[in-house]
Amino acid sequence: MILRKCSSKLYLLPCRLNTIFVERGLANSHAIKTPVKLAYASYESTKEAGADPSKPPILIMHGLFGSKSNWNSLSKSIHQKTNRKVITIDARNHGDSPHAPEMSYYNMTEDIALLLRDLEINKVILVGHSMGGGAVMYTALSYPEIVDKLIVVDFCPTKTSPSLLSMMKLFEAMRTISLDGTPSLSKARKLADEQLSVSVKSNAIRQFLLTNLVESEPGKYKWRINLPVLEDSFATRIAVFPNEKGRTYNGPTLFIAGTESDYIKESDHSHIKKIFPLAKFRYITGAGHWVHADKPAEFLDSLTSFVNEKH
Repeated sequence: MILRKCSSKLYLLPCRLNTIFVERGLANSHAIKTPVKLAYASYESTKEAGADPSKPPILIMHGLFGSKSNWNSLSKSIHQKTNRKVITIDARNHGDSPHAPEMSYYNMTEDIALLLRDLEINKVILVGHSMGGGAVMYTALSYPEIVDKLIVVDFCPTKTSPSLLSMMKLFEAMRTISLDGTPSLSKARKLADEQLSVSVKSNAIRQFLLTNLVESEPGKYKWRINLPVLEDSFATRIAVFPNEKGRTYNGPTLFIAGTESDYIKESDHSHIKKIFPLAKFRYITGAGHWVHADKPAEFLDSLTSFVNEKH
């Protein structure tokens, strides 16, 4: 298996997608913003019996504060179990992707659309966790003809979880740490962990946040995420999914949730089906919001079974 890390190159947009992009851009209430070229990694086998090029590839977007590297191990397994190329991406203002002043599901959708055009992909299976789930849902609603299947991991389009809003405290905790002058990145991460622990009690969440700490120059450290833009956009553009009245995605859709998470309840199913009529729901016992990290084997089985189903 080979892993390719790349930034996309620009190709001509297929006519159908190009038409929709222009019409939506002019008619949409959002101001037209320039999409950014997303950093991505691709997983495909070097053997002759590698990914089947006739099958739509799988594109995966992480959640808030995450990156494509969070999905490294799972992506290899997904590729092996589905015989499909798997592409993981860094959202704008995350990971190795460019920083930009705007952060909304509209922006993230246009970034995904640009990458698909660059890679000349006309049909794709979209997977997204949390914020990434919002991005792939909005992409499916905006460009339904290019989405073969949709998989949303623990994110609800019809309500905002109180647990999600509680993440506001993470921004303040990350913003207020002081690290300059620390001699090494390992010591900087240890010091940052100590400072974060005052308000962020979960060690797992602290370690997840610390994956974003990088050395900008000797003795100086920064968050590689665009913290000011994410904090400014969170409450109104990330935590809340846009109300897209009258728009539906009528393709195969799976919502995967954890039984220990409050993001998707059974009472939400009927409301979700008004937007995604073919939606199915699978709950993984014992998993919280980070379903794929809490129960990777069960998550992998749910995702690959749905991908391999004939619809």
